[in-house]
This record gives sequence, structure tokens and C-alpha cells, in this order.
Amino acid sequence: MTEVKDKLWIWGHEAGSHNNNIKGLSRMTPVEGAFYLGVPNIIMVRYSNKPAPPFDQYAIPFRSLKRVVWSIVGDASSSSESELLVIKDLALKFPNICGVIMDDFFNRGDKEAALTPQELAETRESLTVGNRKLDLWVVLYDHQLRLPLDAYLKECDIITFWTWKASNLKNLEQNFTEAEKIAQRCNWRLVLGCYMYNYGEGTEMPVSLMEKQCQLGLKWLKEGRIEGMIFLASCICDLGLETVEWTRNWIKNL
Repeated sequence: MTEVKDKLWIWGHEAGSHNNNIKGLSRMTPVEGAFYLGVPNIIMVRYSNKPAPPFDQYAIPFRSLKRVVWSIVGDASSSSESELLVIKDLALKFPNICGVIMDDFFNRGDKEAALTPQELAETRESLTVGNRKLDLWVVLYDHQLRLPLDAYLKECDIITFWTWKASNLKNLEQNFTEAEKIAQRCNWRLVLGCYMYNYGEGTEMPVSLMEKQCQLGLKWLKEGRIEGMIFLASCICDLGLETVEWTRNWIKNL
């Protein structure tokens, strides 16, 4: 199952990023979270504008990971014009940075998306660093599946698909099939996002639903229907959550 483990990722935030959302005070860094969970890859996303650039020293521990994707649009669509340039420069120094991600990209405030399709196309075109191309990743939620987003999604390489409320995981198979249809239509690759806490409803994720996400994700990985799985997030991995420990043990025994 080494090949499967190589396709597992952790969603990384600055240590303590969710301390106001979840009971307990986390001190775990993104790279510590990856090693604790036992996954080789990380999606690093700025949260509440932290960490602040420059990232050169901050990124040194990330050299210990196989693949890194860094955000150019953070939580709540936070971004700046210079952020892409900063990450491209970082990718020149850290060759394991293989892509950039746009978090909370759609339906924020009074805008349909953080960037226009034309701006997305220009961003994707500019993602050449040295002699390699960085992938453009984006977040898509289950409640956004029926929005007219094809013009945006066609400009992306990889879509991470998430179920925001745990109560909607009962529809995971059906919604995943819809996401898969969009993927085929827009010619992009699909990665399954798995919450280890029920952020959408402000409660702990039941272990039974964590198991459902993992077992379906493993099945879809083996069938070639997805390219990976992401577990969210590093900043809750030291809070004693039952789902985190279950997931850690599940990954260990793959």
C-alpha cells in the first residue's frame, strides 16, 4: 500500500489556527502534523494571514516532506497581488513545492469567485518555475456543485472536493458522482477532502463518518477515480480528538 500512502496529504495551518473554533489549545505545527498522522505530503494554507511572508525560513522543515502545495488564496478568499510571485520564488528554492491552491475560492461575499476566469487562465499560464510546471489546485464544496462554475474550473488542474457539514456525508457517494461528472467535463483531476472535525456544524466528527470517508476514499483511489486524499487539519492533531487518532491508526495500517 506504499503507493496509496504516497497519495495522502494533510491540510496544514499555522499552529493554533483553530484554537478559537475547537476546545483545547493546539501547538502542533504543519510539518509535525504530517509526521504525526503519517502522511508524506502537505497542503499549506495561510489562515488569518498567518504565516506572513517571507516564507523562506518558515519553509525549511517542509523539505522533509515529499510534496508541498502552498496557498495563493487563503481562508475566506484572502490573497494579495504579490502572493503568487512570493510562492513562485519559494518554489525555485524548494523543488518539492509542486503546486499552489486557492482556498474558499467560490461564493465569497459579493463576488462569485476570488478571480475571474481570465485571471485564472493568466495565473495558470504563469505557473512555470524553472523547467517545471506547478499545478493549480482549488477547493470545491458539496453545496457548490450546482453553481455555474465550469468557466472557472476549466482553468484549474486539480479540484479538492469537500463535504462541509458532516450530516451531508450521507450523500457523499451521490455528490462525489456529480463532482466526477464536472471533472470529466472540465478535464481536471479530483482529490477527496476529509474533515477530521465537523466544522460546518461545530461538533466533533463521528468516527463512523470518518471511517466512511476513508473507506470510500481508499476505494476510489484504487479505482483511479481520485488522485489523493487530504485530511484536515494539522492544527487539531494534538487535541485528543477520537477521529484524529482513528485516522492515524487507519493510515498506519494501510
